[in-house]
Amino acid sequence: MLLAFKQRLVLTRNGVKILQRKSIAIAIPASVVSDIPHLREKTSKIGLIGRAAAIFGVGEIIIYKDELKLGQRAEMDLIATLLNYMETPQYLRKKLFKLKPELRYAGTLPPLRTPHHPLGKKAKELKEGEYREGVTVAKSGKNMFVDIGVDKLALIPNVRLPLKKRVTVKITGVNRYVTASLANRGEVPHYWGYNVTLWDDSFGRLVAKRLFDLKIATSKYGVFFPDVVGKIAERWRKSEKILIAFGAPTKGLYEIVKLEGLNLDQIVDFVVNTIPGQLTETVRTEEALIATLAVFNCAFGFKV
Repeated sequence: MLLAFKQRLVLTRNGVKILQRKSIAIAIPASVVSDIPHLREKTSKIGLIGRAAAIFGVGEIIIYKDELKLGQRAEMDLIATLLNYMETPQYLRKKLFKLKPELRYAGTLPPLRTPHHPLGKKAKELKEGEYREGVTVAKSGKNMFVDIGVDKLALIPNVRLPLKKRVTVKITGVNRYVTASLANRGEVPHYWGYNVTLWDDSFGRLVAKRLFDLKIATSKYGVFFPDVVGKIAERWRKSEKILIAFGAPTKGLYEIVKLEGLNLDQIVDFVVNTIPGQLTETVRTEEALIATLAVFNCAFGFKV
């Protein structure tokens, strides 16, 4: 059971049971790769972040500005491009991404191997009711044809969409033709990748403007996680939208929000140290990310 996709049944007004899932977002600073000069190493670091997000079922990766006096758009675009490239199924990448300098070393990115990155390439292997990611490639009257990564295009009847648009579909028939219907990612009953958000503003503005039920910051100056696990667990059970935030290579979240004239303890619900007794001077963002998500997944992943 993964963090972002822990499910529970609730009743709608008409008495129909539906699934609700916790939405886990992580926030990382734009300067997360600023300490690395070469694009190859930057790509490798972003690859670790994308893999960690997928392993633990993170639903959203938010990139925020942490150097308010500097233009960080280039760094933000680089991180977002590589994370989006990783999240896109391999069979769609050439159709959705143009050749650009940021992707020079994209071939070194590790595969996610998540449910929406299937390996099968034969239409006959498809099953009715399964979900696929696709891209619209042709129109015929009121129908659309979608490439879903198999040897036949999927037909979606009575739908008009722009060409080269990425869509999520549900397979409705596998006979002479493959037929499908449009689906919302939220209805897929298992992990279906992450979204990337470019937050072109500060961390303080992020926690003030975005509506999260539970906001957790990580810091080596935070409270040891074992000392507050019970309090966090109580809030975790009641929360649907959860934010877990991380600092930069050269400065932590306390320093980052101090530049805004803010106190970290006053703008988030918990500041925790998930690596108590660390024996290195610093812990890199991608290292803190893996350690924190692993600890949280063990502590809360199975709780309703």
